[in-house]
Amino acid sequence: MRIALIGYGKMGQAIEKIALERGHEIVLKIDVDNIDQFTRENLANADVAIEFTSPHSAYDNVMKLFEYNVPVVCGSTGWLDKYEAVEEYALQQQCAMVYASNYSVGVNIFFEVNKRLAELMSSHPDYTVSMEEIHHTQKKDAPSGTAVTLAEQVIQRIPQLKKWVNNMSDNPQELGIISERIDPAPGTHKVLYSSEIDDIEIIHTAHNRTGFATGAVLAAEFIIGKKGLYGMKEVLGL
Repeated sequence: MRIALIGYGKMGQAIEKIALERGHEIVLKIDVDNIDQFTRENLANADVAIEFTSPHSAYDNVMKLFEYNVPVVCGSTGWLDKYEAVEEYALQQQCAMVYASNYSVGVNIFFEVNKRLAELMSSHPDYTVSMEEIHHTQKKDAPSGTAVTLAEQVIQRIPQLKKWVNNMSDNPQELGIISERIDPAPGTHKVLYSSEIDDIEIIHTAHNRTGFATGAVLAAEFIIGKKGLYGMKEVLGL
């Protein structure tokens, strides 16, 4: 498989390492220093593009890759206010994309645990729920895309919760998320249910970027030859 890396920061470099170990080829690496090479001609050599950039550039990158007819694995977060436009265009033009707020196999299993726990807690209003996420200081968005996914899963299952806020809240209709940025933390996410009697807490802690990079390469292997929009649930068969 021939891969174009759109974004060659720490995640892009980790993805490159895993891809090469799995026998794939990196045919293009685009970063801020060579954005002029992000062309149709250069992308013609790629079977798939893996996009990990920043909130302000992700949408334009994805749309350009669609225009060039290159399947996309997108891991950028903080841009989902434009996701409906991407979805509409992709369905109309028969494009292919995997999008996930987190590509780690462990985190995607954690998502399933989070949903099940929220279902179990939905009939116990004496528990209040809160969240905490910790990332490195280069993380641009807060809360993280992973934290937003976790929060939305909880809100969908606990009737009294109406929205999340990026601070602690005493409002019973708000799910408070505390975001911390500490180096060199690659990512920790906690969901806490607390009552006067006891606490129930689930935690996922990443030790390095290998899990995220491996999941992104698995997603790239999955999307080859497909059309439509997918997530890691489909990639992993969860």
